[in-house]
This record gives sequence, C-alpha cells and structure tokens, in this order.
Amino acid sequence: MLEYNLPRYLPSAEELPDSDETPVDNELQELIPGLLKAILLILWAERMDWFFSIDMGIYYHPDQPAIVPDGFLSLGVERFYDEELRPSYVLWEEKVVPSLVLEVVSKTYRKEYTTKLDEYADLGILYYVIYSSRRRRKPRLEVHKLVNDKYELQAGNPVWLPEIGLGIGCDRGNYSGVTREWLYWYDESGKRYPTPYEKIQQTEQRAQQMAERLRRREAACR
Repeated sequence: MLEYNLPRYLPSAEELPDSDETPVDNELQELIPGLLKAILLILWAERMDWFFSIDMGIYYHPDQPAIVPDGFLSLGVERFYDEELRPSYVLWEEKVVPSLVLEVVSKTYRKEYTTKLDEYADLGILYYVIYSSRRRRKPRLEVHKLVNDKYELQAGNPVWLPEIGLGIGCDRGNYSGVTREWLYWYDESGKRYPTPYEKIQQTEQRAQQMAERLRRREAACR
C-alpha cells in the first residue's frame, strides 16, 4: 500500500476532507467506537504512541477518495500533532497503516462483509472488526485477521489481539445511559477493562473502604 507510485505533489492532511460526510444511520456507529476510545484514554493515558479515530478518512492515494471506517486504531504514531489535532489520516504522511479498523452495522449493510473486506486487506490492515446489531442467528461480533493477504475469522469472545496487546469483545453493560450490548477492551486473561464511569465508581469505592478502615483503626485506638 505504501509502495504505490505516488505523484510528485502530495496534498497534506489540512488540504483533504476529514471524512466523506456520509451521515451515520444509527447512533451506535458513533457510540460504540466512542466507548472504545474512552477506555483507551484511561488505559493508555501515559502512552503517546497511539491514535484512535472515529469516522475519519484514511487517505492511501491522493487520486482516490478516502476510506472512512467507523473507527480505527494506529500504533507507533504520534498521538497528537499539535493543539489543532489531525484533520484526517494521510498514509504518505503517517507512514503507518492502522492496526485495526471497526465497522458498525446498524440499519443497512454498507458492504462491510464484501467490498470492505477486500479494501482493508489491500491496505494491509491487520485486524478488521465488524459489529452488527442486526444479526440474530450469527455472532454479532466478527474479528478478522489478515493472514497471507487474506482475512481469517477469529474464534471467541473476547478475541485476543497479541500485536496490539489488547483483546476485544462484546458484553452487556451501561454506557451513555443505555443498557445494552457494547464492545469493550480486555486483558490477556479475558478480564474486561472498565469504562470511565466504572473507573470512577471503583475509585470512590476504594476511597470509602480506606475511610472505613481508618475509622475502625481510630476507634480501636481509643
């Protein structure tokens, strides 16, 4: 993908649209990747070598339109360029192909199981994750791994992604005031990482437990 014969003049990220301006057909297409990003912002707060984007164009050739997944994760890139942040993801500038792309299927199919499989494979994206709220008899979550230039469906929920150091899976929970099935990140043992709200709850619970221990200790010393 990065070895294409590119023209002499290459537009910068600032000169290219940040998305294809196609409206989402369901809030889940923003909320599901939004939750994954929110968890990463806590989990990898000290790391500056990753970038997770939602509905942002990936440009692989200046003469071709951007490919716009619902979300994608890149490793080994600058987390921030400057205070203006990235307007788009331009491969001839970044020089790093995303490690994972996410497509959320809601009301209508948008070639997630056909054309996009080939497009993401051609780009060399290691993991292609599809989540569908429509499926009833088949798994809602599919994780495809690129093996010998072809995607192979991975078994399990969650699925461990060793090259990324995370697992991804779905479980029922509450986010943004909605109780339903969501996508989450997991550790290698299959333990789910907490959401921001759950993290706050855990911190408050630990503070209450510490305060209670101090009260008991003071009472015992009287």
